[in-house]
Amino acid sequence: MQIPVFTVDAFTNRPFSGNPAAVCLLENDLDEDLHQKIATEMNLSETAFIRKLHPGDDFTKSSCFGLRWFTPANEVPLCGHATLAAAAVLFHIQKNTNSVLTFVTLSGELKARQVEDHIVLDLPLYLTYPQVLQEVQELIKAAVGDMIIQDLRYSPDTKKLLVRLSDAYERSVLEELQVSAQRFLSAEKTGKVKGLILTLKGNASGKHKGHDFYSRYFAPWYGLLEDPVTGSAHAVLSSYWSEQLGKKEMLAFQCSRRGGELKISLRNDGRVDIAGQIAVVLKGNLTF
Repeated sequence: MQIPVFTVDAFTNRPFSGNPAAVCLLENDLDEDLHQKIATEMNLSETAFIRKLHPGDDFTKSSCFGLRWFTPANEVPLCGHATLAAAAVLFHIQKNTNSVLTFVTLSGELKARQVEDHIVLDLPLYLTYPQVLQEVQELIKAAVGDMIIQDLRYSPDTKKLLVRLSDAYERSVLEELQVSAQRFLSAEKTGKVKGLILTLKGNASGKHKGHDFYSRYFAPWYGLLEDPVTGSAHAVLSSYWSEQLGKKEMLAFQCSRRGGELKISLRNDGRVDIAGQIAVVLKGNLTF
């Protein structure tokens, strides 16, 4: 059996930065257990599987496809960067002729469209609520030690904890912070938190001006110590920072070692458009 596979770096226009995802094009149904085996073999934070929904569908002409995402350990309900990568494979490699693609996923229907040199994802927007420090104190200590926390929020829909560091800190502090995400597993065993976002307000002046906020994202509960650039985390960050900054259009930067940039636009229908660029770095076939 042969399955076309691609590696796409998302939220960047430079190879070997941004967030890599593997994308598999499924001409036929795949045995259920093979999805996980392939994702484990690819060993990237996510492997996306695009499937045809009807027998006559075509990767070049159809506008609606099924989409699933797997980490090396398990299936996940939402992955922004692998959706961007999947759309890129259809638009750029398959030369899909539609202006908008619709993906049927575990998080409902997600749409992707091309706008100039960006691909725009239409994602759910997740609200955050104030979180009592006592309940997550051990986890925060494991993450940031004695750093000053300015705000603490929780997103029940995504089980993500948002930790805002004090505005007094510079971006370099967030970038250089040594985080041992493996320790999070013993600090948080209740199942309440499945992802931890560290975030910092952007700096209007200085050498990195232009970004409204910065972040880093950790999900060891999903076998992912640190994710380079995370669309789903920005579905949470967007609602928080829009409220804090009074803005609907924002530019965000995720401060991982690879780094990536996201253009954010809150929509009037309670969802969020997150746009990024891509670089295709590998084209091949899985053979088994």
